Formats: sequence, structure tokens, C-alpha cells
Amino acid sequence: MLPRAVVVTRPSEYTEAIRSFQTHGQAAFHLQRRGRDIDELQARSTRQEQALVTVLGAIPGRWRRATLSRADLASFTFEPDDVVVAVGQDGLVANVARFLDGQPVIGVNPDPSQVAGVLVQHSPEGAAHLLATVEPARMPVERRTMVQAALPDGQTILALNEIFVGHRSHQSARYVLDVGDANERQSSSGIIVSTGTGATGWARSLHLERRSTLRLPRPTEPDLAFFVREAWPSPTTGTRLTEGLLAGGATLAVTWEQNEGGVVFGDGIEQDHLTLSWAQRVEIARAPRALALVPGPGKVRRRR
Repeated sequence: MLPRAVVVTRPSEYTEAIRSFQTHGQAAFHLQRRGRDIDELQARSTRQEQALVTVLGAIPGRWRRATLSRADLASFTFEPDDVVVAVGQDGLVANVARFLDGQPVIGVNPDPSQVAGVLVQHSPEGAAHLLATVEPARMPVERRTMVQAALPDGQTILALNEIFVGHRSHQSARYVLDVGDANERQSSSGIIVSTGTGATGWARSLHLERRSTLRLPRPTEPDLAFFVREAWPSPTTGTRLTEGLLAGGATLAVTWEQNEGGVVFGDGIEQDHLTLSWAQRVEIARAPRALALVPGPGKVRRRR
């Protein structure tokens, strides 16, 4: 079967503004009142459209192709021979990752002045050259560790950056935390279990805020880091297990001790979550599959 290029995008801020306010003029008026310049949003949207045109124009004529929005990911069926091209922000790659199983992902940064480029490491022209000259099976990839949360009934959540366990309102959550041979009953605003990729985001923020000396894992390492947010000491709850490294295949388990409100979600996507009820246990560990990210120029490259 011929390769298929699957190009994934998300609506730009300008497109969302027009959708919300119906017209350019109305959007400009409302944004100006909020201190935003619609011309800036439109220029960024144009750069994203130009990047998309560049990528689509470089797909070899003999390949099959598909273009979809982030909102369509859950209903789309990826094939083993797909090459996925994510055109947008770094978060778009994380959104795509949990639906894949080894397909190479090329992250395209349409606007380096606005996007950090942690995961979207290619310029539109660089990605176009890659698509036009390199066969899918020969694309070098960097295998980025993912994290998985699993319930006893088989329900799972996958994430590229981090898994969150806590109360759906982010208020105090009560549970028992098990890490290796250690366990502790806690009350906190939730637990973050992060990969090395996620160590540049939410976990990094927690690490800096508490001036932690914990070594954060690198993206390709199998290790995970966990942080307990705002653990509260009381006669029945402790604050001893508030951070640590899950080395290799180590597992962190949470047993929920509230009647309702418990949620588990990945990469900040709260609407896609697992629900926890009294005495339910969730186990979090390195996922059995990894993101096959095609590294940008000058990055470490490893064959699949």
C-alpha cells in the first residue's frame, strides 16, 4: 500500500475569533476592548495557512493524503504506514500522539516568533523537503516516552506530557498514594506524573516553584517524575511522598477515598477523562508505546 500523509491542523485564533463574533469588524471591536490587535491574529493565521500550503504541495503525487482538524482526531483511523504532519503549536503534537502507534510525526512550526518549537521542530520548507526526498521507512525518529493511567476494568488514558489525578474542581482530593514500598494517605490539589517531554511544561513549573532538586527525566528516557500539588498535613494525612522519580517501569498507584469527583486526564484535556469513585485504584506508569517524533535539523536522530 502506498504511504499516506496525514496533515493535522487546528483553527487559528483569528478563525476562532471570527467564529465567535461572526464578522471581522465585530471581532476587531471586541478584541480591541481586551487589548488585542486583530491584525496580529490575522497575520499569524496567514502564516499558518502558508505553512499548510507549503506542506501539502510537497507531498509526493503517488502518496495518498488526508487533512484533518484536531477536533476530528478521535474519530479518525490512522494506518500503520501513515506519516503524520502536525502544522501548528507544540500542543498539537501532544494531541496527536495518543492516537498513534509508531507512525512518524513531523512537527511543523508555522510561526517561530510565537511558538516555542519543542515538538514542532521543522520549518515548513524543511518539512516539505523531508516529505519530497525521504521515504517513510527511512525517516529518522526520536522515541519519546509516553505515560499511561489504567483502571482495573481496562480503561486507559495515554499522554505525551503528563497525567493528572485529582478532584474535577481542583479542590482538595483525598486518596492513598503508593510508590514502590512506600505509601501515604494524602489530601492535596492533585498529582502530576510527567514524562521527560512534559518536564518542559507543567512539571517544570512545579519543579521551579518548590525549588526542587529532583532530576527531571529527558524525553527519551523511560523514567517519569511525579509531583503532589499542595499536600496538606493533618492528623490523618501526610506530606512525605510529594515528589519522586519513577525509574524504568516503576508504577505509581492512587486509591481514591471520596464518593465522587475523582478524575484522571492527560495533557490538559479535561473533557477526555477517567472517573474515580470510592476505593477505586488507578495505576500510572510508562506507556507501552512511544511517540516517534522526526527530529529537526541538528537534533539527535535515531532510526526506528
